[in-house]
Amino acid sequence: MKIVFWHGYLLGGTGSNVYTRALARAWSRLGHEVVVVCQERNPGAYDLGGARVVRPELPDRLLPVFVLDRYEGLQPKLLQDLMAAERDRYVEANAAAVRAELPADLVFANHVLPGGAVAAAAGAPYAVKAHGSELEYSLRASAELAERGRESLEQARAVFVGSAHIRAVLEDVVGHVDRVHEVPPGVDVDEFAPEDRREALAHLLDEARRDPPNPANAAERLPDEGNADRLAAWFESAEPTVLYFGKLLYNKGVHLLFEALRETGARAVVVGFGDYRAELERIAAPRTLFTGPLEHRHLVHLIPLCEVTVVPSIFPEAFGMVAAEAAAAGSLPLVARHSGLAEIADGFAAEYPAAYSGLTSFETGNSHDLAAKLGRLLELPDQERQSLREAARRAVVERWSWEQVAVRLLQPFTN
Repeated sequence: MKIVFWHGYLLGGTGSNVYTRALARAWSRLGHEVVVVCQERNPGAYDLGGARVVRPELPDRLLPVFVLDRYEGLQPKLLQDLMAAERDRYVEANAAAVRAELPADLVFANHVLPGGAVAAAAGAPYAVKAHGSELEYSLRASAELAERGRESLEQARAVFVGSAHIRAVLEDVVGHVDRVHEVPPGVDVDEFAPEDRREALAHLLDEARRDPPNPANAAERLPDEGNADRLAAWFESAEPTVLYFGKLLYNKGVHLLFEALRETGARAVVVGFGDYRAELERIAAPRTLFTGPLEHRHLVHLIPLCEVTVVPSIFPEAFGMVAAEAAAAGSLPLVARHSGLAEIADGFAAEYPAAYSGLTSFETGNSHDLAAKLGRLLELPDQERQSLREAARRAVVERWSWEQVAVRLLQPFTN
């Protein structure tokens, strides 16, 4: 098949960006011709399995977003704040880029809006992948956008959601939708894999030394300056480490993790960027190391060095990608028990021995419950913790590998 994959954003950093590049790579490796339409300026930095990247020029450099971040050379503006004419120009510019790649067997669009609107305007058979970001941050806030979102899905051959939670959110925001398929995101289980501690640290430090300069950490999308030396000193001690990686936003609940760390006395590494970082640094628990954002090339070596990875989000999540990646690489996942996170916690719990099944999640917003669960995991004897690591990775391999996901997403078009 020839697949034109519209994304519109970058290929690194956030969940839908990672989703795009991983899926493009998986489809390419399955033998499909894949073209990715996005705003990535350095696609050569990523393994796309041979997929080709097209970057359309945007009218007035305006980029509709759901959360305000910085984008080099572009002017981000919240989707709900764009004038109708600005939205229309953006959609047409992207639809023209898609049409230039036709004929194709399928246009696969990320995000109900603006992706669904772009795909509909392109005039080819299309599918839409709904993410929680556009639904919760933009469409829910605007009746007009919700209606446009519904219209963009009417002619879609298939609409994909990552979890039962996002299926419910989609219908709550835009109304009833036909041809909805629940397919969770995937994990590269070859890339994210357990690694010997000594080798993991050596590889992590090698990757950190390759990072570009970032004086005074002025570029928020780059790793912090001096990470190699700080990580080397940190992991001189074999004391257990708790990991958080993701956006540094209030809704991600990192402040709750800090409260739990104060109760347990555990140390933590915090990876990511976002507008809440300065406040999180101010309120951080003792012995917390911030690294700035790290790419997969770092994370696949950092995760095996950390005993537990916590996903403390207080806002609905489509799926627990972070938890799945952590589990695949040998760090025990502990997630807030809500939305798509609860579904992934259930997947881990199904593989755990009954006595430990409650250690995959904690009550949302409850730092005391988080501290209690975290403390139990950190106090487990090595043999018991290793048994849980193997069970968690087994859950990921059997349920959420990218190869399985890539095939499932094309089934409505190949059956």
